[in-house]
Amino acid sequence: MAATPQNPAAPRRKVSRHRGEGQWAVGHFTPLNGNEQFKKDDDGLNVRTRIETIYSKRGFDSIDPNDLRGRMRWWGLYTQRKPGIDGGKTAILEPEELDDKYFMLRVRIDGGRLTTEQLRVIGEISQEFARGTADLTDRQNVQYHWIRIEDVPEIWDRLEAVGLSTTEACGDTPRVILGSPVAGIAEDEIIDGTPAIEEIHRRVIGNPEFSNLPRKFKTAISGSPLLDVAHEINDVAFVGVNHPEHGPGFDLWVGGGLSTNPKIGQRLGAWVPLDEVADVHVGVLSIFRDYGYRRLRTRARLKFLVADWGVEKFRHVLEDEYLKRKLVDGPAPDQPVARWRDHVGVHRQQDGNFYVGFAPRVGRIDGATLTKIAEVAAAHGSGRLRTTVEQKMIVLDVAEDQVGSLVEGLEALDLTVSPSPFRRGTMACTGIEYCKLAIVETKVRGASLIDELERRIPEFDEPITININGCPNACARIQVADIGLKGQLVLNDQGEQVEGFQVHLGGALGLEAGFGRKVRGLKVTSEELPDYVERVLTRFQQEREDGERFATWAARASEEALS
Repeated sequence: MAATPQNPAAPRRKVSRHRGEGQWAVGHFTPLNGNEQFKKDDDGLNVRTRIETIYSKRGFDSIDPNDLRGRMRWWGLYTQRKPGIDGGKTAILEPEELDDKYFMLRVRIDGGRLTTEQLRVIGEISQEFARGTADLTDRQNVQYHWIRIEDVPEIWDRLEAVGLSTTEACGDTPRVILGSPVAGIAEDEIIDGTPAIEEIHRRVIGNPEFSNLPRKFKTAISGSPLLDVAHEINDVAFVGVNHPEHGPGFDLWVGGGLSTNPKIGQRLGAWVPLDEVADVHVGVLSIFRDYGYRRLRTRARLKFLVADWGVEKFRHVLEDEYLKRKLVDGPAPDQPVARWRDHVGVHRQQDGNFYVGFAPRVGRIDGATLTKIAEVAAAHGSGRLRTTVEQKMIVLDVAEDQVGSLVEGLEALDLTVSPSPFRRGTMACTGIEYCKLAIVETKVRGASLIDELERRIPEFDEPITININGCPNACARIQVADIGLKGQLVLNDQGEQVEGFQVHLGGALGLEAGFGRKVRGLKVTSEELPDYVERVLTRFQQEREDGERFATWAARASEEALS
């Protein structure tokens, strides 16, 4: 019988209403979550005045909660984790219970470009205000810890006096612009992207027109054939290519990103000349601002919009609504020949001088060492350095007769120019020591893993990446590592809950970019980690075919071989 008003037993059909995704371009301006509300209430850029005039004078307890856990990120400030809180409480405690009264402060270094004077100042700030802390990140930045709110204005003054800043180093903003650390100097460079980085920075950073995005927005620009800026996992990337008719320019990629829902960026099939990169970047950024999803924070990244629209629609909207012109079709970049793309070692520049790349341990360094690096570089004729997306550093412009003594000076600081594959390829995020999202310790664990592997399998000489992350958010790019380690609590042999890792195997960027394989139930405790990595690398050596990469072997290996 059909449902009628006279038939009360018939179920009533529920009418659902689509709430929308909070996209401004379709008229959804009402904030749909707390983050969107505090951004509407006041632009994050405005918090600087309150920090300088109120919070730095009255202290931590005077900070408004929406500034403390929201807008202060627009100036590179996050509260750090209170000491003594174990990983099992990370997802249980309220933010105010996790907050320490100290901050992480991120210095943005667009293109990884530093002068020796700038590095010296970074080191001095570390020693004076940050208890000596200074981590090199995988986005070419430097991060301090133990920063007091009372000291922030003075730190800003010192950074800005040498041309550095923390503006929009965090928050729902255009983050640091990644660039090839050897832009303008490498012998094999296709095109120098430095002018585009500078123009984008001039137009976008600190501009209220782009300071309220759905979430963070990551940019990468490189003209290196090594594909050295992890372009596949950025929101927008410009990759150097040679067009058969128009010459050197950039291939345009959009929609990459990792975290808990990883996606490899997609080519739009468009070739962009150097002098149009900034226009195209602003167009992509504006699409994200206007069409990006703002209802759910978990879907508020450009990668979700690109996945829903597809590249054809995305390019159409970019051309017709924002650029008001068509883009030129262009070729894909060539696959890189080199297995390492971190520029570690001694390499000749275009001008006959040399650049020298060296490897700290998992990006951890200290302020005193940074000032000594600046001194060593300057003493050997260099005024320029670079950071890389692999937590490494490079000294530029070294005359041939100065290379040997520069290398000796770096080695004296335990900064090797010829690192083992383990030191060269191991990367770690901040971890539970300071990060409120972390579940396990990472930096010390990574450093000790390097030492153990160098001792146990010193003959291993294949390129290998081991990325260690303290939580599922993939700041250390676990899904695209040969061995990716996602921090979580696991059970040991005694049935006790301890720190450990879920294992991802065979991820890659550049060569056949893709995400690692998870073997069902494969988890290791932190204590077992050296045993496990030694075991799987030994099996790789035994079973690999001639010239086979670890990622290729891991894709075909049995679960037993990977366990």
